[in-house]
Amino acid sequence: MAQESIFSSPESFSNQYAQLCRVLALDAKCARWGLSWDTFADALRRSAEQRFHGARAGSSEVESYLRSLHLEDLALACACSEGFETAWEFFIAEFRSQLRSGARAIVRDSGPADACRADDLADSLYAELYGVRSAGSARRKSLFEYFHGRSKLSTWLRAVLAQRHVDLLRTGGKMISLDTEPGCEAPREPAQQSDGVPADPNREAYLQRIDAALSAALAALAPRERMILACYYVDRLTLAVIGRMLREHESTVSRQLDRINRALRENVTHSLLRGAPAHDGRAAEPALDRAQVELAFEYAVEDWPFDLSRALSKQVSAADPPEK
Repeated sequence: MAQESIFSSPESFSNQYAQLCRVLALDAKCARWGLSWDTFADALRRSAEQRFHGARAGSSEVESYLRSLHLEDLALACACSEGFETAWEFFIAEFRSQLRSGARAIVRDSGPADACRADDLADSLYAELYGVRSAGSARRKSLFEYFHGRSKLSTWLRAVLAQRHVDLLRTGGKMISLDTEPGCEAPREPAQQSDGVPADPNREAYLQRIDAALSAALAALAPRERMILACYYVDRLTLAVIGRMLREHESTVSRQLDRINRALRENVTHSLLRGAPAHDGRAAEPALDRAQVELAFEYAVEDWPFDLSRALSKQVSAADPPEK
C-alpha cells in the first residue's frame, strides 16, 4: 500500500499505528481534557501527513517523528479545536498573558509602542482559535487544526502573531484574517508548511534571506568554532567526547557552544535588519523589521532544508587544524 494512502486514511493509519497512538495519547495526557485516543490519533495522522507530504516513509521513521512531537501541546490544541471547555479555559489562563506580551514586543519593535494596539492584535486571534463554522457545516474550523506539534505551542502562536502583524502592515492597518481567502469562511490549507502557520507568500523569500545570512555568519567563524559545531550537530558527538578532543572540560565546551549559537543568531538578526545593497548584478535586499525577522526564524525551525554539514565543510579543511 502506498504510504500516502496510510496518511490520508484515518482508518488505515489507526490500524497500522494503533498501539503507538495509544501510548502517545497517554504521554500527551489526553485524559486530562477528556480527549479520546482516536481523536488524538487523527491529529497525529494529520501531523505525519504534513511532515512526509505523501512521500514513502518506513514505520520506524514515522514512529521516530511522532515521538519527537510536543505531545501535550498537541493534545491541548486538539482539545481546544474540539471545543472542550476545560481545555479552552486552561489555554486562556496559560497563554493569554504570553500572547499579549508577545504582541507588545512585536508592535514595539516595528513602530511606536501602543499597548492597546498590541492587545487588540493578540485578542483578535481568539475567534480564529476557537473556530467558526463554514457555510453549510455543523463543524467549527479552528485555527488550532493548523498546529501539528512540531514546535512548542507558544512558539507557533508567536509565529501566527508575527505573520498577522506583518499582514496588517501590508494592508495599511486593515484587520484581515490570515487563514481565509476573500469571500471564503474556511481556513485555507497551508502549502508545504510543516507546523500549520497559514501560508505566507513571502515564506520562501524569508528562508532564502536567512539561508544566505547564516551561511555568511558560519563563514566568519574561527576554524575551532566551526569544528565544535560540526562535531556536535553533524557528527552527533557528546560534549564529553568533544571536550577530550579539545582537552577541555565538557562544561567549557557547553559554554563555548552556547556562545557560538548566540553569536550566530545575533549576526543573522543584524544582517536581516540591515539588508544589503545591490552588488555584482544581485538585486538589493531590503531591511526586514523585527516582526519579519522573528517570522523568518520561526519558519526556519519548522522544516528548513539548510544543510549544515555542507555549509561547514566549505569552511573547514585539512589545512585548518583545531586551534589549541
